[in-house]
Amino acid sequence: MAGKSYTEGRFLAATDDQRQELPTGARLGSAAGYLFDDIWVHISGYLDQTNISSAYVSGMKEDLELYGDELNYFTTFFSISYCLMLIPSQVIITYVRPSYWLPGLEIGWGFVTAFIAFTQNARQVYALRVLLGLFESSAWPGMMTLFMYWYTPMELAKRMGFYHSCQALGSMMSGALQVAILETLEGTWGLRGWRWLFIINGIMTLAIGLAGFFMIPDYPKLPNPGAFWLSADHAAMATVRLDRHGRSDTKRITWDSAKRTFSMWIAYFIPALYIATVLAPYGYNYFNLFLKSLKNPDGTPTWTTEEVNAIPIAGGAINIVCVWIWAILSDVFQTRWTLVVAQAIIGLIPCTIMSVWTSHPDTTPLSSAYASYLMTYLSLGTAPLVMSWLSELLPQDSEARTLIIGYSIAGVYAVLSWSQVLIWPASQAPYYAYAWQLSIVFWLLVIVMCIALRIAERKLKRPRANSALLGEDDTSATYRDIPES
Repeated sequence: MAGKSYTEGRFLAATDDQRQELPTGARLGSAAGYLFDDIWVHISGYLDQTNISSAYVSGMKEDLELYGDELNYFTTFFSISYCLMLIPSQVIITYVRPSYWLPGLEIGWGFVTAFIAFTQNARQVYALRVLLGLFESSAWPGMMTLFMYWYTPMELAKRMGFYHSCQALGSMMSGALQVAILETLEGTWGLRGWRWLFIINGIMTLAIGLAGFFMIPDYPKLPNPGAFWLSADHAAMATVRLDRHGRSDTKRITWDSAKRTFSMWIAYFIPALYIATVLAPYGYNYFNLFLKSLKNPDGTPTWTTEEVNAIPIAGGAINIVCVWIWAILSDVFQTRWTLVVAQAIIGLIPCTIMSVWTSHPDTTPLSSAYASYLMTYLSLGTAPLVMSWLSELLPQDSEARTLIIGYSIAGVYAVLSWSQVLIWPASQAPYYAYAWQLSIVFWLLVIVMCIALRIAERKLKRPRANSALLGEDDTSATYRDIPES
């Protein structure tokens, strides 16, 4: 065993009976893959988040007289409430079954989404966006937490990547849905097409929320009794597989576990890294504003409203394919940091080009801006890798993982609640003063942080490997014992 890696050591520690179950374990990955049908939770969630932008360029701006930075403030109000509710939600799912909590909140946000269709001014939208943030805050972090309880390091990034790619699918559906609505429902029953977008999104969300009561599997050792598709053998199989990889079962978050988490430097490093990976490519969210701003020489819009909603679908397709590729490569080669760094390097290219274009639009080809916006989608696959990396850094501390996921995402929305108004103001689109330059800084920060975390990870793995070889418990090795250098 001296020549084996730590992971291989964990495999060799399995009993003969456990080894015989390895082939059936593969079937669990396939079963849980489609049985996590609540990926539709994420599609509907991101659809509800992005439809505000689709509606804005499809008549909402003019109907509600949104001629300032109201679009940014819609995101601000959503982000503040999302941030405030997220960590409590992460604690609650350790006490309340996720199959009750997550669908219940989804039903709530389905109603709120539909109500936006009947707003008459920005203030009413602000109020509903606050409620929407409260209800939606549980979806992405809650599901990422559940994935860590069901999947091993050999498949975790792929599963997270598949789920994460539903963000792009939701964005694509929002654009495609708006195009279809404008062509078929515009003016029906006296309602504008953008209002129908919210009504239809709300109905879809309600249906998915109801299905969630039966489709979310809960935890391997506490499976959802209403999940008719999940057998006891599957749940037992999942437990054996995770035990073999040194993964702990779910535990309720207490004050002691929270204090222990707050004492770990990794509990601050991962959120900072995650926030940087989200902020760096954030300009892709405003591709449609770029398209809407373009004019022909005679002053007419270059693109119709339908085209403004349809063109970004190409970016979403690029995003989906790339997220899958990055995640699959990560699991195949069992590396996270190298692929995050690779995406950062790729991301630097469009940010640099756009920094030049926004400063010198008359002398820089417009085609370079089109290419840059599309290229930005290549580097949107970092989240599954960072979260998979977190699972490997803290395999035995489920409470810390759950909390770190929570305030990583809460940190993102806390920053977005004010930063996008200052950095990406809609009134400046598409000639942002310093947004793309800041994106360059964030990508450079991501590269430096990944290298630093990899060095720290290698330092921790040495005592872990020695403990495994000696047959000792390795749970005492935590990231609060390693200096940040």
